[in-house]
Amino acid sequence: MTSLLEHPRGAEPGKPGDRSAFYFEQHTRLSDSPNGLGKNGARYGRTGVIHTPHGDIQTPAFVPVATQAAMKAVLPESMKQLGAQCLLSNAFHLFERPGEDVLDAAGGLAKFMNWDGPTFTDSGGFQVLSLGAGFKKTLAMDVTGLKSDDVIADGKERRAFVDEDGVTFKSPLNGSLHRFSAEISMGIQHKIGADIMFSFDELTTLMNTRQYQEESIERTFRWAKRCVAEHKRLTEERLGKPYQALYGVVQGANYEDLRRRAAAQIASLDFDGVGIGGAIEKRIIGETCAWICDAMPENRPRHVLGIAAVDDIFACVENGGDTFDCVAPARCGRNGAIYTRHGRYNVKRAENKFAFTPLEEGCDCYTCTHYTRAYVDHCLRAREFDGFTLATIHNERFFVKLLDDIRASIDGGYFEEFRDETMAHYYENGSRG
Repeated sequence: MTSLLEHPRGAEPGKPGDRSAFYFEQHTRLSDSPNGLGKNGARYGRTGVIHTPHGDIQTPAFVPVATQAAMKAVLPESMKQLGAQCLLSNAFHLFERPGEDVLDAAGGLAKFMNWDGPTFTDSGGFQVLSLGAGFKKTLAMDVTGLKSDDVIADGKERRAFVDEDGVTFKSPLNGSLHRFSAEISMGIQHKIGADIMFSFDELTTLMNTRQYQEESIERTFRWAKRCVAEHKRLTEERLGKPYQALYGVVQGANYEDLRRRAAAQIASLDFDGVGIGGAIEKRIIGETCAWICDAMPENRPRHVLGIAAVDDIFACVENGGDTFDCVAPARCGRNGAIYTRHGRYNVKRAENKFAFTPLEEGCDCYTCTHYTRAYVDHCLRAREFDGFTLATIHNERFFVKLLDDIRASIDGGYFEEFRDETMAHYYENGSRG
Protein backbone atom coordinates (compact mmCIF):
# COMPACT_ATOMS: atom_id res chain seq x y z
CA MET A 1 0.00 0.00 0.00
CA THR A 2 2.91 2.36 0.53
CA SER A 3 3.50 2.53 -3.24
CA LEU A 4 0.21 4.32 -3.80
CA LEU A 5 0.13 8.06 -4.35
CA GLU A 6 -1.14 9.10 -0.93
CA HIS A 7 -1.19 12.81 -1.71
CA PRO A 8 -2.55 13.37 -5.22
CA ARG A 9 -1.66 16.62 -6.96
CA GLY A 10 -4.03 19.47 -6.33
CA ALA A 11 -5.57 18.16 -3.09
CA GLU A 12 -5.23 20.27 0.03
CA PRO A 13 -7.12 19.86 3.33
CA GLY A 14 -10.08 22.21 3.59
CA LYS A 15 -9.87 23.34 -0.05
CA PRO A 16 -11.65 22.33 -3.25
CA GLY A 17 -9.64 20.28 -5.73
CA ASP A 18 -7.25 22.41 -7.78
CA ARG A 19 -8.39 22.24 -11.41
CA SER A 20 -4.94 23.14 -12.68
CA ALA A 21 -3.78 19.65 -11.62
CA PHE A 22 -5.57 18.33 -14.72
CA TYR A 23 -4.50 19.48 -18.18
CA PHE A 24 -3.49 18.20 -21.60
CA GLU A 25 -0.12 18.96 -23.17
CA GLN A 26 0.15 18.33 -26.92
CA HIS A 27 3.48 17.17 -28.33
CA THR A 28 3.46 16.06 -31.99
CA ARG A 29 0.58 16.57 -34.41
CA LEU A 30 0.14 14.72 -37.70
CA SER A 31 0.52 17.03 -40.65
CA ASP A 32 -2.58 17.97 -42.64
CA SER A 33 -3.12 16.14 -45.90
CA PRO A 34 -5.23 16.38 -49.07
CA ASN A 35 -6.78 13.13 -47.84
CA GLY A 36 -7.31 14.43 -44.32
CA LEU A 37 -10.88 13.93 -43.11
CA GLY A 38 -11.01 17.08 -40.98
CA LYS A 39 -11.71 20.65 -42.03
CA ASN A 40 -9.34 21.79 -44.81
CA GLY A 41 -7.61 18.41 -44.82
CA ALA A 42 -6.85 18.40 -41.10
CA ARG A 43 -5.56 15.24 -39.46
CA TYR A 44 -6.06 15.54 -35.74
CA GLY A 45 -3.86 12.64 -34.69
CA ARG A 46 -1.28 13.64 -32.10
CA THR A 47 0.85 12.63 -29.16
CA GLY A 48 0.73 14.32 -25.80
CA VAL A 49 0.36 13.95 -22.05
CA ILE A 50 -2.78 14.04 -19.94
CA HIS A 51 -1.69 15.31 -16.52
CA THR A 52 -3.97 14.06 -13.73
CA PRO A 53 -3.81 14.23 -9.92
CA HIS A 54 -2.75 10.57 -9.77
CA GLY A 55 -0.15 10.69 -12.53
CA ASP A 56 0.39 11.27 -16.24
CA ILE A 57 -0.96 9.41 -19.27
CA GLN A 58 1.22 9.44 -22.38
CA THR A 59 -1.10 9.54 -25.39
CA PRO A 60 -2.33 7.92 -27.55
CA ALA A 61 -2.98 5.23 -24.94
CA PHE A 62 -5.10 2.16 -24.41
CA VAL A 63 -7.18 2.10 -21.22
CA PRO A 64 -7.97 -1.44 -19.98
CA VAL A 65 -11.41 -1.90 -18.44
CA ALA A 66 -11.61 -2.94 -14.78
CA THR A 67 -15.41 -2.89 -14.77
CA GLN A 68 -16.03 -3.51 -11.08
CA ALA A 69 -12.77 -2.01 -9.79
CA ALA A 70 -11.03 -5.21 -10.87
CA MET A 71 -9.54 -6.66 -14.02
CA LYS A 72 -11.12 -10.10 -14.26
CA ALA A 73 -8.47 -12.67 -13.17
CA VAL A 74 -5.57 -10.16 -13.30
CA LEU A 75 -4.15 -8.16 -10.38
CA PRO A 76 -3.53 -4.40 -10.73
CA GLU A 77 0.18 -5.04 -10.17
CA SER A 78 0.24 -7.25 -13.28
CA MET A 79 -1.54 -4.56 -15.29
CA LYS A 80 1.11 -2.07 -14.25
CA GLN A 81 3.87 -4.51 -15.20
CA LEU A 82 2.44 -5.03 -18.69
CA GLY A 83 2.52 -1.27 -19.28
CA ALA A 84 -1.04 -0.11 -18.59
CA GLN A 85 -1.01 3.56 -17.62
CA CYS A 86 -4.60 3.86 -16.42
CA LEU A 87 -7.78 1.83 -15.85
CA LEU A 88 -11.48 2.47 -16.44
CA SER A 89 -14.30 1.27 -14.19
CA ASN A 90 -18.07 1.34 -14.58
CA ALA A 91 -20.01 3.74 -12.38
CA PHE A 92 -23.29 1.82 -12.68
CA HIS A 93 -21.78 -1.49 -11.58
CA LEU A 94 -19.84 0.13 -8.73
CA PHE A 95 -23.04 1.85 -7.64
CA GLU A 96 -24.71 -1.58 -7.47
CA ARG A 97 -21.80 -3.13 -5.58
CA PRO A 98 -20.02 -2.32 -3.35
CA GLY A 99 -21.68 1.12 -3.46
CA GLU A 100 -20.11 4.51 -3.99
CA ASP A 101 -19.97 5.23 -0.24
CA VAL A 102 -17.57 2.31 0.22
CA LEU A 103 -15.18 3.68 -2.40
CA ASP A 104 -15.43 7.18 -0.95
CA ALA A 105 -14.58 5.88 2.54
CA ALA A 106 -11.67 3.88 1.09
CA GLY A 107 -10.11 7.02 -0.37
CA GLY A 108 -11.32 6.66 -3.94
CA LEU A 109 -11.20 4.13 -6.76
CA ALA A 110 -7.43 3.95 -7.20
CA LYS A 111 -6.70 3.42 -3.52
CA PHE A 112 -9.59 0.97 -3.13
CA MET A 113 -8.19 -1.39 -5.79
CA ASN A 114 -4.50 -0.69 -5.02
CA TRP A 115 -3.91 0.91 -8.42
CA ASP A 116 -0.98 3.31 -8.59
CA GLY A 117 -2.11 5.56 -11.42
CA PRO A 118 -4.94 7.49 -13.08
CA THR A 119 -8.47 6.10 -13.32
CA PHE A 120 -11.61 6.72 -15.40
CA THR A 121 -15.28 6.03 -14.72
CA ASP A 122 -18.01 6.01 -17.33
CA SER A 123 -21.30 7.59 -16.39
CA GLY A 124 -23.85 4.79 -16.69
CA GLY A 125 -25.00 6.08 -20.08
CA PHE A 126 -23.96 2.86 -21.77
CA GLN A 127 -26.53 1.01 -19.66
CA VAL A 128 -29.22 3.03 -21.45
CA LEU A 129 -28.34 0.88 -24.46
CA SER A 130 -27.24 -2.42 -22.94
CA LEU A 131 -30.07 -2.65 -20.40
CA GLY A 132 -32.60 -0.77 -22.52
CA ALA A 133 -32.32 -2.30 -25.97
CA GLY A 134 -30.37 -5.35 -24.87
CA PHE A 135 -27.44 -4.79 -27.22
CA LYS A 136 -23.72 -4.83 -26.53
CA LYS A 137 -21.36 -2.27 -28.04
CA THR A 138 -21.09 -3.90 -31.48
CA LEU A 139 -24.24 -3.57 -33.55
CA ALA A 140 -25.04 -4.89 -37.01
CA MET A 141 -23.35 -2.54 -39.44
CA ASP A 142 -26.02 -2.96 -42.12
CA VAL A 143 -29.06 -1.30 -40.58
CA THR A 144 -31.03 -0.78 -43.80
CA GLY A 145 -34.72 -1.16 -43.09
CA LEU A 146 -34.20 -1.66 -39.39
CA LYS A 147 -35.20 1.76 -38.11
CA SER A 148 -37.35 1.61 -35.00
CA ASP A 149 -37.63 3.51 -31.73
CA ASP A 150 -38.80 0.43 -29.84
CA VAL A 151 -35.94 -1.81 -30.91
CA ILE A 152 -35.04 -4.62 -28.54
CA ALA A 153 -32.52 -7.43 -29.00
CA ASP A 154 -33.90 -10.94 -29.49
CA GLY A 155 -34.64 -12.70 -26.23
CA LYS A 156 -33.97 -9.59 -24.10
CA GLU A 157 -36.16 -7.76 -21.61
CA ARG A 158 -36.13 -3.97 -21.54
CA ARG A 159 -34.43 -2.96 -18.29
CA ALA A 160 -33.91 0.79 -18.82
CA PHE A 161 -36.55 3.45 -19.44
CA VAL A 162 -35.59 6.97 -20.55
CA ASP A 163 -37.49 10.15 -19.75
CA GLU A 164 -36.58 13.82 -19.81
CA ASP A 165 -35.12 13.87 -16.32
CA GLY A 166 -33.09 10.67 -16.47
CA VAL A 167 -33.28 6.88 -16.69
CA THR A 168 -34.93 4.24 -14.53
CA PHE A 169 -32.94 1.00 -14.48
CA LYS A 170 -34.02 -2.47 -13.48
CA SER A 171 -31.02 -4.06 -11.78
CA PRO A 172 -29.56 -7.04 -13.67
CA LEU A 173 -28.52 -8.42 -10.26
CA ASN A 174 -31.86 -8.63 -8.48
CA GLY A 175 -34.46 -6.75 -10.54
CA SER A 176 -34.71 -3.79 -8.14
CA LEU A 177 -35.41 -0.36 -9.64
CA HIS A 178 -32.81 2.42 -9.56
CA ARG A 179 -32.82 5.96 -10.87
CA PHE A 180 -29.97 7.75 -12.65
CA SER A 181 -30.03 11.41 -13.65
CA ALA A 182 -27.32 13.93 -14.45
CA GLU A 183 -27.10 14.92 -10.79
CA ILE A 184 -27.21 11.36 -9.46
CA SER A 185 -24.50 10.22 -11.89
CA MET A 186 -22.27 13.12 -10.87
CA GLY A 187 -22.80 12.37 -7.18
CA ILE A 188 -21.93 8.71 -7.64
CA GLN A 189 -18.84 9.44 -9.76
CA HIS A 190 -17.55 12.07 -7.35
CA LYS A 191 -17.72 9.54 -4.53
CA ILE A 192 -16.05 6.85 -6.64
CA GLY A 193 -13.25 9.37 -7.08
CA ALA A 194 -11.76 8.64 -10.51
CA ASP A 195 -9.45 11.22 -12.10
CA ILE A 196 -11.60 11.37 -15.25
CA MET A 197 -15.34 10.89 -15.41
CA PHE A 198 -18.01 11.33 -18.08
CA SER A 199 -21.23 13.29 -18.21
CA PHE A 200 -24.46 11.31 -18.21
CA ASP A 201 -25.66 10.75 -21.76
CA GLU A 202 -28.13 8.69 -23.74
CA LEU A 203 -26.53 6.07 -25.96
CA THR A 204 -28.87 5.16 -28.81
CA THR A 205 -28.63 2.29 -31.30
CA LEU A 206 -28.01 2.65 -35.02
CA MET A 207 -31.52 1.30 -35.46
CA ASN A 208 -33.26 4.28 -33.86
CA THR A 209 -35.00 6.64 -36.26
CA ARG A 210 -33.51 9.95 -37.35
CA GLN A 211 -36.17 11.81 -35.36
CA TYR A 212 -35.29 9.96 -32.18
CA GLN A 213 -31.56 10.57 -32.72
CA GLU A 214 -32.28 14.32 -32.98
CA GLU A 215 -34.34 14.28 -29.79
CA SER A 216 -31.68 12.23 -28.03
CA ILE A 217 -28.73 14.54 -28.73
CA GLU A 218 -30.77 17.51 -27.49
CA ARG A 219 -31.64 15.58 -24.35
CA THR A 220 -27.97 14.61 -23.88
CA PHE A 221 -27.06 18.31 -24.25
CA ARG A 222 -29.56 19.30 -21.57
CA TRP A 223 -28.19 16.57 -19.31
CA ALA A 224 -24.64 17.73 -20.07
CA LYS A 225 -25.42 21.26 -18.86
CA ARG A 226 -26.84 19.84 -15.66
CA CYS A 227 -23.75 17.63 -15.22
CA VAL A 228 -21.43 20.63 -15.54
CA ALA A 229 -23.40 22.59 -12.95
CA GLU A 230 -23.54 19.68 -10.49
CA HIS A 231 -19.87 18.85 -11.04
CA LYS A 232 -18.89 22.42 -10.14
CA ARG A 233 -21.11 22.36 -7.05
CA LEU A 234 -19.68 19.06 -5.81
CA THR A 235 -16.09 20.15 -6.51
CA GLU A 236 -16.61 23.18 -4.30
CA GLU A 237 -18.39 21.14 -1.63
CA ARG A 238 -16.10 18.11 -1.34
CA LEU A 239 -13.08 19.74 0.29
CA GLY A 240 -9.68 18.10 0.43
CA LYS A 241 -10.33 15.92 -2.61
CA PRO A 242 -8.25 16.01 -5.81
CA TYR A 243 -9.91 17.60 -8.83
CA GLN A 244 -11.83 15.21 -11.03
CA ALA A 245 -11.93 16.03 -14.73
CA LEU A 246 -15.30 15.87 -16.47
CA TYR A 247 -15.64 14.90 -20.14
CA GLY A 248 -18.72 15.65 -22.20
CA VAL A 249 -19.96 12.89 -24.50
CA VAL A 250 -20.82 13.45 -28.18
CA GLN A 251 -23.58 11.26 -29.62
CA GLY A 252 -25.44 11.43 -32.96
CA ALA A 253 -25.11 7.88 -34.36
CA ASN A 254 -23.98 7.85 -38.00
CA TYR A 255 -25.40 11.24 -39.03
CA GLU A 256 -22.74 13.82 -39.89
CA ASP A 257 -24.92 16.86 -39.20
CA LEU A 258 -26.03 15.48 -35.83
CA ARG A 259 -22.48 14.61 -34.81
CA ARG A 260 -21.31 18.09 -35.75
CA ARG A 261 -24.22 19.71 -33.92
CA ALA A 262 -23.62 17.62 -30.81
CA ALA A 263 -19.87 18.35 -30.94
CA ALA A 264 -20.51 22.09 -31.08
CA GLN A 265 -22.92 21.81 -28.17
CA ILE A 266 -20.44 19.90 -25.99
CA ALA A 267 -17.58 22.21 -27.03
CA SER A 268 -19.63 25.19 -25.81
CA LEU A 269 -19.71 23.85 -22.24
CA ASP A 270 -16.98 23.97 -19.61
CA PHE A 271 -15.76 20.39 -19.95
CA ASP A 272 -12.19 19.19 -19.43
CA GLY A 273 -12.29 16.75 -22.33
CA VAL A 274 -14.61 14.92 -24.70
CA GLY A 275 -15.84 11.37 -25.07
CA ILE A 276 -16.60 10.16 -28.58
CA GLY A 277 -19.44 7.80 -27.90
CA GLY A 278 -22.30 5.90 -29.36
CA ALA A 279 -22.86 3.19 -31.88
CA ILE A 280 -20.74 4.11 -34.91
CA GLU A 281 -20.73 2.45 -38.30
CA LYS A 282 -17.29 0.98 -38.88
CA ARG A 283 -17.05 2.38 -42.41
CA ILE A 284 -17.18 5.99 -41.13
CA ILE A 285 -15.46 5.70 -37.76
CA GLY A 286 -12.54 7.90 -38.86
CA GLU A 287 -14.86 10.48 -40.38
CA THR A 288 -16.93 10.55 -37.18
CA CYS A 289 -13.86 11.37 -35.09
CA ALA A 290 -12.85 14.10 -37.54
CA TRP A 291 -16.31 15.71 -37.52
CA ILE A 292 -16.16 15.93 -33.73
CA CYS A 293 -12.56 17.17 -33.58
CA ASP A 294 -13.42 19.93 -36.06
CA ALA A 295 -15.43 21.53 -33.25
CA MET A 296 -13.23 20.71 -30.26
CA PRO A 297 -10.60 22.97 -28.67
CA GLU A 298 -7.23 21.26 -29.08
CA ASN A 299 -6.42 21.56 -25.39
CA ARG A 300 -9.16 19.08 -24.51
CA PRO A 301 -8.20 15.38 -24.58
CA ARG A 302 -10.46 13.06 -26.60
CA HIS A 303 -11.49 9.61 -25.43
CA VAL A 304 -13.01 7.09 -27.86
CA LEU A 305 -15.37 4.86 -25.92
CA GLY A 306 -15.44 1.11 -26.52
CA ILE A 307 -13.08 0.65 -29.50
CA ALA A 308 -10.53 -2.18 -29.87
CA ALA A 309 -10.37 -3.32 -33.49
CA VAL A 310 -6.91 -2.68 -34.92
CA ASP A 311 -8.09 -0.86 -38.05
CA ASP A 312 -10.57 1.20 -36.02
CA ILE A 313 -7.83 2.26 -33.60
CA PHE A 314 -5.61 3.47 -36.45
CA ALA A 315 -8.53 5.35 -38.03
CA CYS A 316 -9.48 6.98 -34.73
CA VAL A 317 -5.90 7.89 -33.77
CA GLU A 318 -5.30 9.50 -37.16
CA ASN A 319 -8.44 11.56 -36.69
CA GLY A 320 -7.93 12.72 -33.14
CA GLY A 321 -8.44 9.94 -30.61
CA ASP A 322 -6.14 10.26 -27.59
CA THR A 323 -7.31 7.41 -25.36
CA PHE A 324 -9.32 4.24 -25.99
CA ASP A 325 -11.06 1.70 -23.78
CA CYS A 326 -12.68 -1.64 -24.53
CA VAL A 327 -13.54 -4.89 -22.74
CA ALA A 328 -12.75 -6.96 -25.87
CA PRO A 329 -9.11 -7.91 -25.09
CA ALA A 330 -10.02 -9.44 -21.74
CA ARG A 331 -13.38 -10.88 -22.79
CA CYS A 332 -11.98 -12.42 -25.96
CA GLY A 333 -8.99 -13.80 -24.08
CA ARG A 334 -11.19 -15.60 -21.56
CA ASN A 335 -12.87 -17.30 -24.54
CA GLY A 336 -9.58 -18.30 -26.14
CA ALA A 337 -9.19 -15.57 -28.77
CA ILE A 338 -5.57 -14.38 -28.87
CA TYR A 339 -4.45 -11.13 -30.53
CA THR A 340 -1.10 -11.13 -32.34
CA ARG A 341 0.74 -9.03 -34.91
CA HIS A 342 -0.38 -11.55 -37.54
CA GLY A 343 -4.04 -11.57 -36.63
CA ARG A 344 -6.34 -13.11 -34.09
CA TYR A 345 -6.57 -16.87 -33.55
CA ASN A 346 -8.31 -19.27 -31.20
CA VAL A 347 -5.83 -21.01 -28.91
CA LYS A 348 -8.43 -23.69 -28.08
CA ARG A 349 -7.78 -25.64 -31.27
CA ALA A 350 -6.56 -29.20 -31.54
CA GLU A 351 -3.32 -28.08 -33.21
CA ASN A 352 -2.27 -26.31 -30.00
CA LYS A 353 -2.53 -29.33 -27.70
CA PHE A 354 1.15 -30.09 -28.28
CA ALA A 355 2.25 -26.54 -29.16
CA PHE A 356 5.02 -25.81 -26.64
CA THR A 357 5.59 -22.33 -28.04
CA PRO A 358 4.49 -18.88 -26.84
CA LEU A 359 1.07 -17.46 -27.68
CA GLU A 360 3.02 -15.12 -29.99
CA GLU A 361 6.65 -15.43 -31.00
CA GLY A 362 8.61 -12.34 -29.99
CA CYS A 363 5.99 -11.02 -27.56
CA ASP A 364 7.49 -9.63 -24.34
CA CYS A 365 4.47 -10.18 -22.08
CA TYR A 366 4.68 -12.31 -18.94
CA THR A 367 2.57 -15.05 -20.49
CA CYS A 368 4.67 -15.43 -23.62
CA THR A 369 7.97 -15.38 -21.72
CA HIS A 370 6.85 -18.04 -19.19
CA TYR A 371 4.08 -20.23 -20.65
CA THR A 372 3.13 -22.13 -23.79
CA ARG A 373 0.10 -22.31 -26.08
CA ALA A 374 -0.43 -25.90 -24.92
CA TYR A 375 -0.67 -24.81 -21.27
CA VAL A 376 -3.01 -21.87 -21.96
CA ASP A 377 -5.16 -24.13 -24.17
CA HIS A 378 -5.35 -26.71 -21.37
CA CYS A 379 -6.24 -24.16 -18.68
CA LEU A 380 -8.96 -22.55 -20.77
CA ARG A 381 -10.50 -25.89 -21.70
CA ALA A 382 -10.42 -26.94 -18.05
CA ARG A 383 -11.92 -23.56 -17.06
CA GLU A 384 -8.97 -22.96 -14.75
CA PHE A 385 -8.61 -19.31 -13.74
CA ASP A 386 -4.93 -19.40 -14.69
CA GLY A 387 -6.02 -19.62 -18.32
CA PHE A 388 -8.13 -16.48 -18.00
CA THR A 389 -5.21 -14.69 -16.36
CA LEU A 390 -2.59 -15.69 -18.91
CA ALA A 391 -4.74 -14.99 -21.97
CA THR A 392 -5.86 -11.62 -20.58
CA ILE A 393 -2.31 -10.51 -19.77
CA HIS A 394 -1.23 -11.23 -23.34
CA ASN A 395 -4.21 -9.52 -24.99
CA GLU A 396 -4.03 -6.43 -22.82
CA ARG A 397 -0.29 -6.18 -23.50
CA PHE A 398 -1.01 -6.43 -27.23
CA PHE A 399 -3.24 -3.33 -27.18
CA VAL A 400 -1.15 -1.35 -24.70
CA LYS A 401 1.93 -1.95 -26.86
CA LEU A 402 0.03 -1.20 -30.10
CA LEU A 403 -0.84 2.27 -28.80
CA ASP A 404 2.69 2.74 -27.44
CA ASP A 405 4.08 1.90 -30.88
CA ILE A 406 1.59 4.21 -32.61
CA ARG A 407 2.67 7.01 -30.26
CA ALA A 408 6.32 6.39 -31.13
CA SER A 409 5.50 6.39 -34.84
CA ILE A 410 3.80 9.79 -34.64
CA ASP A 411 6.69 11.29 -32.68
CA GLY A 412 9.15 9.64 -35.05
CA GLY A 413 7.42 10.82 -38.22
CA TYR A 414 6.62 7.36 -39.65
CA PHE A 415 2.95 6.92 -38.69
CA GLU A 416 1.72 6.10 -42.21
CA GLU A 417 4.41 3.48 -42.78
CA PHE A 418 3.77 1.89 -39.40
CA ARG A 419 0.00 1.91 -39.95
CA ASP A 420 0.22 0.28 -43.38
CA GLU A 421 2.76 -2.33 -42.30
CA THR A 422 0.87 -3.22 -39.12
CA MET A 423 -2.47 -3.57 -40.87
CA ALA A 424 -0.98 -5.57 -43.74
CA HIS A 425 0.43 -8.11 -41.29
CA TYR A 426 -2.58 -8.15 -38.98
CA TYR A 427 -5.17 -8.65 -41.71
CA GLU A 428 -3.08 -10.81 -44.05
CA ASN A 429 -5.27 -13.82 -43.26
CA GLY A 430 -8.50 -11.85 -43.06
CA SER A 431 -8.40 -11.74 -39.28
CA ARG A 432 -11.36 -10.37 -37.36
CA GLY A 433 -10.87 -7.10 -35.40
